[in-house]
Amino acid sequence: MAGSISLQRLIDKMRLTNLTEEIDIGEIRITQPDINRPGIQMTGYLEHYDATRLQIMGFVEVSYMESLSDERKHEIYERILSNKTPAFVFCRDLQPDPLFKEIAIKYGVPLLTTSKATSTFMSEVIRWLNAKLAPMITVHGVLVDGEGVLITGESGIGKSEAALELIKRGHRLVTDDVVEIRKVSEDTLIGTAPAVTKHFIEIRGIGIVDVKTLFGVQSVKEDQEINLVIKLSEWSKDQDYDRIGMEEEYTEYLGNKVVCHNIPIRPGRNLAVICESAAINHRQKKMGYNAAQELYKRVQESLVKRED
Repeated sequence: MAGSISLQRLIDKMRLTNLTEEIDIGEIRITQPDINRPGIQMTGYLEHYDATRLQIMGFVEVSYMESLSDERKHEIYERILSNKTPAFVFCRDLQPDPLFKEIAIKYGVPLLTTSKATSTFMSEVIRWLNAKLAPMITVHGVLVDGEGVLITGESGIGKSEAALELIKRGHRLVTDDVVEIRKVSEDTLIGTAPAVTKHFIEIRGIGIVDVKTLFGVQSVKEDQEINLVIKLSEWSKDQDYDRIGMEEEYTEYLGNKVVCHNIPIRPGRNLAVICESAAINHRQKKMGYNAAQELYKRVQESLVKRED
């Protein structure tokens, strides 16, 4: 599930400048993706003020602060900064006044600045925090780009071999063996690789292969939306398999449903081509064309002609 992210990582990612280096930020963590512009709080109204959020200061907030008397500033700054806040970020290279900085240091609240416009920075940081702090699970499988195909199945069934062939066919590897799945919205699941195994793939009989080194930077990708799941399983003559595909089957991760194909494995089947065809067929369906329905339509029209 969602955890937290260090303030230092946010500073590095967003290229922020730390205005309060006197404060030790090593233990400060951000625990939620929501942010706040404390405009109304600057007037002294602190009901429902969520101090756990990252606070964003724009031109309006700074201009209002400048209009306050020194006595009023001291009163409001004390009330706001005495809360345990992860940080205040000043956009457009705006600077806090000396009193605000003094009281922030007193209570250990970091002050940061960025040259980006307020709305631009807010959209970037919300998107990034939503991805990093989203509910997360790990599953055993391989994720490649294109249509965002997650290949699952028992160990040794051929997932990594299929991924390797897909890479040779121009697709990019996101992760092998362990897939971290984050729910960034009610409709979107994003898959990433654990830092330890990023860009590596295990091929039985060969060992560990560094895909980025072997095939170049164009062969790997940091993250990918998951749009299709392919479950590989040993072929069984007693098992009934879908041969037409009139109705979609789904699997569920973190409450989100994803289209799923169950693919039986037997000698001679080219897994990479099958996975690639499944992805293209899925894309066609999203664009409004369903081959199974088209076949059904042709069969019905043929039967009507025969009756005539």
